[in-house]
Amino acid sequence: MYTDSHCHLNFPELIAQIADIRAAMAQAQVTRALCIATTLEAFPQVHGLALDYPNFWATVGVHPDSEDVAEPSFDDLVQRAALPRVVAIGETGLDYYRLNGRSVADMEWQRERFRVHIRAARATAKPLVIHTRSASDDTLAILREEGEGAGGGAGGVFHCFTESRMVATAALDMGFYISFSGILTFKTAQDLRDVAALVPMDRLLIETDSPYLAPVPYRGKTNNPSYVPWVARQLAELKGCSPEAIGEQTSRNFDALFAGVLM
Repeated sequence: MYTDSHCHLNFPELIAQIADIRAAMAQAQVTRALCIATTLEAFPQVHGLALDYPNFWATVGVHPDSEDVAEPSFDDLVQRAALPRVVAIGETGLDYYRLNGRSVADMEWQRERFRVHIRAARATAKPLVIHTRSASDDTLAILREEGEGAGGGAGGVFHCFTESRMVATAALDMGFYISFSGILTFKTAQDLRDVAALVPMDRLLIETDSPYLAPVPYRGKTNNPSYVPWVARQLAELKGCSPEAIGEQTSRNFDALFAGVLM
């Protein structure tokens, strides 16, 4: 019923418990999960999860905040995207939250990395999984410059959305989906709930971003995909429907976003 559209099951605190997590997912009616790569070095493990379990899929990409890792070339991404059960390019995007004394101008390496991912997504006809933090203007601008939202493009999802209504509208106008995480359940997240209430039902996804951002009532604990129904419950309150309806709709949306590449 429920699909976790973004999790990091290869991280040490989760992969060591994969059997227990899968059992908890089954009990919570979380039937599928998309395992997200953040470096090329970690990709074989992420891909291995998708090969080992029929209800897991994988992405290939290098997180914008990952430094001192292998820099992905267009060919690196395209070749890995062609492997079985790899359904998306990312996570990619821009993150200016930790400049560490640098200026935004100094982050050109991030912007170039993002462009490489967008071009690989277009070449492989696979969606983008986009991370943006403290960088929404540049994120949107680069997507437009690379041809997204101009009646074509790779499309994809803005994951773990925490931005404004204006950014949500721009993303939707370009054809992207918007995914909400456990942050939606936090007491301090009323502005985000107001944005979520406005996102059309057929453009919503839900995720855990586990092991991070466990939803209330598990906030502060290690997150895992079995907690994604709590995000659905919060969305159900906002939309005036049942959590099951959110689970079913967001799973249909997952199918629509990855139509032709789920296998």
